[in-house]
Amino acid sequence: MIGPRLAEQAGDMAGIFIGGGGAEYGEPQELRLDLGNRHGLVAGATGTGKTITMQIMVEGFSAAGVPVVLADVKGDVSGLAMAGELNPKLVERAARIGYGKITPTALPVVFWDLFGQTGHPIRTTISDMGPLLLARMLDLTEVQEGVLNIAFRIADDEGLALLDLADLRAVLTWIAENADAVSRSYGLVATASIGAIQRALLLLENQGAAGFLGEPALDLADLMATEPDGRGRVNVLMADRLITSPRLYAMCLLGLLSELFEVLPEIGNPEKPKLVFFFDEAHLL
Repeated sequence: MIGPRLAEQAGDMAGIFIGGGGAEYGEPQELRLDLGNRHGLVAGATGTGKTITMQIMVEGFSAAGVPVVLADVKGDVSGLAMAGELNPKLVERAARIGYGKITPTALPVVFWDLFGQTGHPIRTTISDMGPLLLARMLDLTEVQEGVLNIAFRIADDEGLALLDLADLRAVLTWIAENADAVSRSYGLVATASIGAIQRALLLLENQGAAGFLGEPALDLADLMATEPDGRGRVNVLMADRLITSPRLYAMCLLGLLSELFEVLPEIGNPEKPKLVFFFDEAHLL
């Protein structure tokens, strides 16, 4: 991967280069950093440069000191970790769109992998996921979601830690065995609903969720770090295998977003984002 960047992209800057516009695409276009917290969409047909556009934006954010999280679904993003080689066509194209001088640069990339095979493992606990997000991932009915909420409430009342699938199964089994007593205290609990939840958990486990749900939970500070030279860390989620389990892929990304929403304060519109997410195959969410 070639890591081209503008000569101006050193230290503080007001915007990042995103492409050429105007006549013959000769006018450089920038995204202002103070508008970087807006939602955006990179769209186009196959081969039109969506991935390259994302890579250029990732490098711009990193150079501006903004950490980035992105998923590598096809295996073509990991090259950001290596400096590439210049070629005349690339130099000519960069000059035509006003990109500036190209300097092949390796980005400060950290690889993450839910399965712990091609990167650092990502984990979160059942408690951190919460009943609402977990119910969505399990595709539960309203009645089944109510039973799941009861399970979380009982665990909270009894001081039980819900760390992994085994912990949640144990609570559900206890509820099934004490359905009458639970129904009197928390509301009607049908054993059929518990069975449906258990089957949904089994399906999720077969997709590899056991490696994702448990301790130690990911520290968000690891994603939001900057390097000694001031560049933002580029966190690449290796998802080439994960994407074959769409429900697990969605659970991983939504779990991260949910944790960020709960932990980070509301600060309005900062001079630049604290963290930028790029979602590939976002429709799965």
